[in-house]
Amino acid sequence: MTDTYTPPKVWTWDAPSGGTWANLNRPIAGATHDKPLPVGDHPFQLYSMGTPNGQKVTILFEELLAAGHAAEYDAWLIKIGDGDQFGSGFVEANPNSKIPALMDHSGATPVRLFESAAILMHLAEKFDAFLGPRDNRAEMLSWLFWQMGSAPYLGGGFGHFYAYAPEKFEYPINRFTMEVKRQLDVLDRHLAENQFMVGDHYTIADMAIWPWYGRTVHGESYDAGEFLDVASYKNVIRWADEISARTPVKRGKIINRTGEGFVENRHSAADIDAVLNA
Repeated sequence: MTDTYTPPKVWTWDAPSGGTWANLNRPIAGATHDKPLPVGDHPFQLYSMGTPNGQKVTILFEELLAAGHAAEYDAWLIKIGDGDQFGSGFVEANPNSKIPALMDHSGATPVRLFESAAILMHLAEKFDAFLGPRDNRAEMLSWLFWQMGSAPYLGGGFGHFYAYAPEKFEYPINRFTMEVKRQLDVLDRHLAENQFMVGDHYTIADMAIWPWYGRTVHGESYDAGEFLDVASYKNVIRWADEISARTPVKRGKIINRTGEGFVENRHSAADIDAVLNA
């Protein structure tokens, strides 16, 4: 709060707020245009984009397939910069208009899922995989939902004000930097005594946390590695390196992204193989 702005008694939306994603921000929900979603041949239809939240799900799918589970899927790119998430079909799949959204057609009645942690839990429970020991399920769930609660500070807070806001403001950058570094310290202390988030068990908690915090300590988020002094979080780096080296992670992180080296829409393993073997 500064002396140059006094909040009105009732806020009204007069104009876009500015910044990289301003044209997509609005104070109401619902569809803006009629656009049905495509449907492929596989039981699982994923509508997503290769952001950190989207990568969680494609990594899990690739991990499930590598482990021999019948988890074939189609992954359709939702271009959030173009407003695809406000199409009528996507809003039916996710009334919150955020990626990812999943339609599970494996049963008699299609099931819609939104929120990345809900999708991870649904798939992990369906295939009884990557949940960790049953007697330590609470630990896995705690870290999974730690990520869901913490990432908005990294993405919506730090990322917005450091990288995307129309102007740089010291107060919000300092505020969110402090919280992101605290979160990295939480992870670093935990990983000093644990190989993965749940002891030596690789779980969906790791798959949820890595696209956000693993990529951050690898310097891939917001070009802020030096600013955040990521090199000081050595245990997080060790963990991030180990996960990054996994073949399913290498495959999952390139899906629903555009450009050379990426897979825009995934319909079979061959789509990924063609890119990785090019």
